[in-house]
Amino acid sequence: MAEKRDGRQDRWSKHNEQRRQQIIDAAIAVIEAGEPGADVQVQQIAVRAGLSRTVIYRHFEDRADLDRAVQQAILDGLWSDLLPGITLDGTVPQIIERIIGTYIHWARAHPALHLAADHDIEGGDDEGPFQQGMEQLAGRISAIVGTAVLALGGTPTEEEAEALDPLIYGLVGAVFGAVRRWLTRTGDRLPAETLERLTARSIWFVIDGHARGFGIELDPDLPLEELLSKDILAV
Repeated sequence: MAEKRDGRQDRWSKHNEQRRQQIIDAAIAVIEAGEPGADVQVQQIAVRAGLSRTVIYRHFEDRADLDRAVQQAILDGLWSDLLPGITLDGTVPQIIERIIGTYIHWARAHPALHLAADHDIEGGDDEGPFQQGMEQLAGRISAIVGTAVLALGGTPTEEEAEALDPLIYGLVGAVFGAVRRWLTRTGDRLPAETLERLTARSIWFVIDGHARGFGIELDPDLPLEELLSKDILAV
């Protein structure tokens, strides 16, 4: 009897997970179909999912819980595209361009999702998925930069090393802010390729400037892996 109950519970849990995902997928479809920044009503999501509002609220505590789940799903899609590009492959400018280019390409393809992912959740009393994602992204980049600084023979002070984390977080936030502004501008928009080029160049200037302050000369034409190997062998 216990095995039968466990089997029923497993099937019911799977059914609930599938229904919850169905609702999230419907919400994302409604957002994509509308104008960027447009309000999305629960009734619209219910119609798209083929369910009633009552059923939706069986799977989510309230509207804030639903919005948080939708934001998380949107950002999971962005991170899945973005995080694989954060590697040591290529020159430093190429790495920067690859990461920023991937992000801008996604934002241009999904402007409504971008604004929804960055939207404050009403009634939220903690850090939402967007802030958590920013922390994850900045942390990963910060770890790579910190390792590279030491491997390249940089001599940051203890305070400078501690400052890397907020500095990288600030740079990530600046890129998100620039793209957000670009997406919400009225009138003729700056071409995505131009935004990508100028944003990547700005980030390169900041990184190169701080590297020089740490006593590191970054060759923009030398792949980072070769640069690291060259400096490690020279030590």
